[in-house]
Amino acid sequence: MTFDPARALRLASDTLDIEAAAILGAKQRLGGAFAQAVSLVLALSGRVVVMGMGKSGHVGRKIAATLASTGTPAMFVHPAEASHGDLGMIQAQDAVLAVSNSGEVDELTTLLPLVKRLGVPLLAITGGAHSTLARHADVVLDSAVEKEACPLNLAPTASTTAQLALGDALAVALLDARGFKAEDFARSHPGGALGRRLLTRVADVMRGGEQVPRVGGGTGFAELMGEMSRKGLGASAVVDADGRVLGIFTDGDLRRLVETGRDLRALTAADVMHPRPHLIRDDALAAEAADAMEKHRITGLLVVDAEGRLVGALNSNDLMRAKVI
Repeated sequence: MTFDPARALRLASDTLDIEAAAILGAKQRLGGAFAQAVSLVLALSGRVVVMGMGKSGHVGRKIAATLASTGTPAMFVHPAEASHGDLGMIQAQDAVLAVSNSGEVDELTTLLPLVKRLGVPLLAITGGAHSTLARHADVVLDSAVEKEACPLNLAPTASTTAQLALGDALAVALLDARGFKAEDFARSHPGGALGRRLLTRVADVMRGGEQVPRVGGGTGFAELMGEMSRKGLGASAVVDADGRVLGIFTDGDLRRLVETGRDLRALTAADVMHPRPHLIRDDALAAEAADAMEKHRITGLLVVDAEGRLVGALNSNDLMRAKVI
């Protein structure tokens, strides 16, 4: 068979049109049942146990994962395995969310009387409004489609898209009702870039203790340069007797000072420091430090505690090692 690029493009466009129509159809049928589903899940003290066979099972796994990562405890249980012991995973405080286009798949319908006997709520995402699944369910979310995107009208395409969209809609409504925030999402994704940006604090990545270059205001210039060389950060904080930051002296300041031709030996740290440097709190997000460096076009920051005392220093290399930037 000869490949026809124009036909492939036309089929792709038709597929997207059909699946978009499937989602819009599901949107138009939203109503009291959807609000009831959200209310039911919010009242749970347990988990949402998602079930589905075949392609609906794959969709169910994704719905369970999305719920779990957005503040609603959830898990997927395969209906066939449930008949062989995994039904014991469902507890009295849980709810079951069954996903099936026809609502008549044997592996699911066999379990329905057992689920009802457990006394747990049963939610359904199905295109079969009068199916066995729909009749047993406490709440039905209608995922019916006029036709599949498959030219043979056989392969689950538009129907699974509608199921997935309804699952996402349920997860989004639940996360909003729970007051779920970006920080909560980050705690579910500590290994990802978002998790690092929202969980990593300045205190986690800064250099502290003896690694932090610091001198008093009356320190001689030679000693100031020695402190900068020993600590290798290209700068030194200048602090008062209580450890509060008075200023900073950097390699850039040194270059500009040399160009003036002044006698450096007679100068003190207070004479050469840059007053009122940019500071950041140790409990701030490391991402805030990265933003501050970019905004002020600098490569390092001094870190202070709640009382304004110097506790650390960090530069862009520290943030890159922590994968914050």
